[in-house]
Amino acid sequence: MSYRLAIFDFDGTLADSFPFFVSVFNRIADEHGFRRVDGEEAQQLRHHDTRTIMRHLGMPAWKLPLASRSFIGLMRENAARIPLFDGIHEVLHTLSREGVRLAIVSSNSEQNVRLVLGPALGDLFQHYECGMSIFGKAARIRKVVKQAAVPAAHALYVGDQAMDAEAARKVGVAFGAVSWGYAPIEALRRIKPEREFGTPTELLRIVRP
Repeated sequence: MSYRLAIFDFDGTLADSFPFFVSVFNRIADEHGFRRVDGEEAQQLRHHDTRTIMRHLGMPAWKLPLASRSFIGLMRENAARIPLFDGIHEVLHTLSREGVRLAIVSSNSEQNVRLVLGPALGDLFQHYECGMSIFGKAARIRKVVKQAAVPAAHALYVGDQAMDAEAARKVGVAFGAVSWGYAPIEALRRIKPEREFGTPTELLRIVRP
């Protein structure tokens, strides 16, 4: 089926921010007192879900908002270094022209999202729900679906982590997994996404199944 509402995660889905995340991770780890990782370990951790990664790092849940705030601040200062994935610009314009409502639900800040997207792409999105905990996306997805006045069955949440699928399914929204994000597609296949996208251009199948 095609979808009338496409809700996107941001980091790892639209924006190629993982290299920047890795570059500042140990700085944030030192600031908030959890384990450092080297480049090889960071790649290995991509195969695990968020809760498992937090346990491995010795990061209690109460530290997550503090660490997230540090990352968001550093990203705001370095937004010009964060590119969109190749093809995202054209895909978003095409989906919008085809009548798909576009939304973003991201734990990153709306300011950062808009800085990286730029004004032209940013204006294509009718709904922004940003800045929540990574464990709080379900309520924001539900809010977007309600505001868009689109049945949940006609909405798709596109993301790159198992937490994204978990949040979408809590509110009856299908999950579309991307192969180019933080989690490798092999890990995402274990949660059986309703849709899978191998390249950004394949996102056009949201409206052209």
